[in-house]
Amino acid sequence: MREEVTMPSTTAPEMLSDAALAASLEGGFTSHVAEVNGVRLHYVEGGTGTPLLLLGGWPQTWWQWNKVMPSLAGRYRVIAVDLRGMGGSDKPVDGYDKKTMAADLRSLVTHLGLESVSIAGHDIGAMVAYAYAANHPEATDKIALLDVPHPDAGWSQFGLLPEPDQHVDSVIEAGNRSYLWWFAFNQVQGLPELLLGDGRVRLLIDWLFGRQAKYPTTIDEHSRQVYANAYATADAIRAGNGWYRTFNQDIADERGYGPINAPILALGGDESNYEYLRNLMPTKGTDVTVVEIVNCGHYVPEEQPDAVIEALVTFLG
Repeated sequence: MREEVTMPSTTAPEMLSDAALAASLEGGFTSHVAEVNGVRLHYVEGGTGTPLLLLGGWPQTWWQWNKVMPSLAGRYRVIAVDLRGMGGSDKPVDGYDKKTMAADLRSLVTHLGLESVSIAGHDIGAMVAYAYAANHPEATDKIALLDVPHPDAGWSQFGLLPEPDQHVDSVIEAGNRSYLWWFAFNQVQGLPELLLGDGRVRLLIDWLFGRQAKYPTTIDEHSRQVYANAYATADAIRAGNGWYRTFNQDIADERGYGPINAPILALGGDESNYEYLRNLMPTKGTDVTVVEIVNCGHYVPEEQPDAVIEALVTFLG
């Protein structure tokens, strides 16, 4: 399904602030910052009960969980975090390997006075959730990985040119082999900031949603403005690229991880990464459940929020 190009409307800047976004959600959510592990992390918190961290991915922010946070807040203490380099969090020059980003979260957990947490992560956030469980098992209850695993040795085989059976324009096409051109694009030093500056990052955001979501309109105009605003600066683009530029280090780190002992739930869109996760994830942990989310592309929490809520509640208890 292709998305028609339309002129975006404009939301007042104050309505895009983290404080305003948090207040717009049911569940008593509020916006906070914490100095942890040498960086300033932004997070949004609401609800009561056992703690559940939510981690987002590229090119999004904590807001990608907005459709599931109110319901989850009725059962859990929900803490949606902007990772190092994301949204309202600091964007340092380094530290974007997933092991360091997991250490950020470990420090945040201590800062919040918690002993252990469950974590649900999507995209880059899924990689960090896995690294957290691998490096901090004493502070891990359960982890859920949405549509993406942690980088491993297989990622070193991604080619510069698409193979004959790969499709280059979308992940929502026949077959399950898409060409991840943005993995290479985000390795380039300095150029993405120039190409995507002056508001042009919105073109990339719309392209990704239009071709990686089964139903692109599930990510509405307001949300797209939130993400475009979050990645509007050169520093924000450079920081997001940093998550990709550390993949070689992430692969090296993963070689040293044994199977994860904490229970793992992997959720994959039926038109995105479900088959890949079904084949891969049982090799990564001792207690792994893989669930297919139907009528869904890559942006699982926004495309199928009810299915995500049901799967998480069933898994977490």
